[in-house]
Amino acid sequence: MRKGSCCMFSSGVIGALLLVSGVALFVSGVFQTFIHNKLKREITLTEGSKVFATWKNPPPPVFMQFFFFNVTNPDAFLRGEAKARLAEMGPYTYREYRPKHNVSFVENGTKVAAYTAKSFVFVREKSVGDPSVDLVTTVNIPAVAVMNRIKGLGFWVSTPISMYMGSIGTTMFMTHTVDELLWGFKDPLLTRLHTIKPDTDEYFGLMLHKNGSDDGEFVYHTGEQNYLDFGRIFTWKGEKMLSFWKTNQSNMINGSDGSAFHPFLTKEERLNVFTPDLCRSIHMRFEKEVEVKGIPAYRFTPPRAVLASGKNNPENQGFCVTPKSCLDDGVLDVSVCRKGAPVVVSFPHFHLGDQKYANAVEGISPVHERHQTFLDLNPTMGMPVRAMKRAQINIHLDRVTGFPMTKSLNNTIFPIVFLNESVVIDDASAARIQKLLLIVTLVSHFPLIIIALGAILLAVSIILAIRFYQNKPSAKKDTSYSPVSGKADDQEEKNGTFIGMTAVDKS
Repeated sequence: MRKGSCCMFSSGVIGALLLVSGVALFVSGVFQTFIHNKLKREITLTEGSKVFATWKNPPPPVFMQFFFFNVTNPDAFLRGEAKARLAEMGPYTYREYRPKHNVSFVENGTKVAAYTAKSFVFVREKSVGDPSVDLVTTVNIPAVAVMNRIKGLGFWVSTPISMYMGSIGTTMFMTHTVDELLWGFKDPLLTRLHTIKPDTDEYFGLMLHKNGSDDGEFVYHTGEQNYLDFGRIFTWKGEKMLSFWKTNQSNMINGSDGSAFHPFLTKEERLNVFTPDLCRSIHMRFEKEVEVKGIPAYRFTPPRAVLASGKNNPENQGFCVTPKSCLDDGVLDVSVCRKGAPVVVSFPHFHLGDQKYANAVEGISPVHERHQTFLDLNPTMGMPVRAMKRAQINIHLDRVTGFPMTKSLNNTIFPIVFLNESVVIDDASAARIQKLLLIVTLVSHFPLIIIALGAILLAVSIILAIRFYQNKPSAKKDTSYSPVSGKADDQEEKNGTFIGMTAVDKS
């Protein structure tokens, strides 16, 4: 009895203490605060931190895919007889290597400077053809760039140049291999201009000089002073602001470079990303929850407002440098940072753009799942576990005085190629993150474990108490009355009949 009651009492007291302690710890958030603070100290761009080595040399493979738009009816389009008919070719896939070099700490270690060199290696098994053989007919971008540069200088300037371009066989469209269009070829028109203006490059290519190059020096916040600043860009090429656009808001360098974000992300956040290819910053909003290799993630994607026209999104008014020729939703004129070439960027197939751009040519059909840009970020770590950066390069084609070959052009945003830069976390990194997330979850929910244990002990104590009192013998015994017969002798006659009491067992 004593042993049972002692066990019952002990489990009850310990259970109550654990329950009260667990509730107190849960309400105060001590364990959650502890593990969050520890992560904030570890997720910094400092020597010895858990993320610094992978930030300098990311282990997951990055792939760059190119999809070209081959023009199948260039003559009919130039004569104004039909819309341009486009056939998508691709992907032509390249493994992209992005190690950071010249990494150095500045401003007393609160910031880190680095260059990100990019190199590309063709991956045949992830491609549809041979880039050294496959031919693509597309807009003659060097010719259009020359015409765009002299636009407005008058008939007497443009006509001699037009005649010279005709004498060397320059037309509005050109046919080259994928390799030549990407990595460069010697253009006859540019070669001629080089003799007049030596700083003009004789070669043209969409990725000319980009294999093995970098985008300039970036200086990042380490996040050591404020975890919300982790990976945020401080300067690019020594500048805190751009100078391409009309307003300070448009020229701001906001957010990170897309490779690092602060921990403990929320669904309500506006994530800013600066992309040198777009010559501007963009923002992303939460779309949905996803899972990548067992890791929970938030998907962030650019909303329609990012490339909306200034009339539909006042934040974008500064991106229209020439007010009389502002473009509509879904496209951005980046000629100001492309040496005057009439380059217009958009999402692939004019995704999130004005329908008139897709209707202007045949073979364009935007599909959200195939053409959206997104980042899948683990909200606890702020780490990208999957990303798709998709963009389309277009050329603005319009009539230019003095150039007869442009007489049938009518303000067309003409697709050239779209790019898909993708990355998915590798298995080894995914396993490490899963382990770390498990530790974070256990530590954060430790008070709940204590509460559960306390509740179990209390339940055990109550059960023991019930059983103890059920099995305890009663202090009083029940009685019944029965007549007692006399003996064979004459006792009955002496005493008569009497009532005797005998104990009766209840069982």
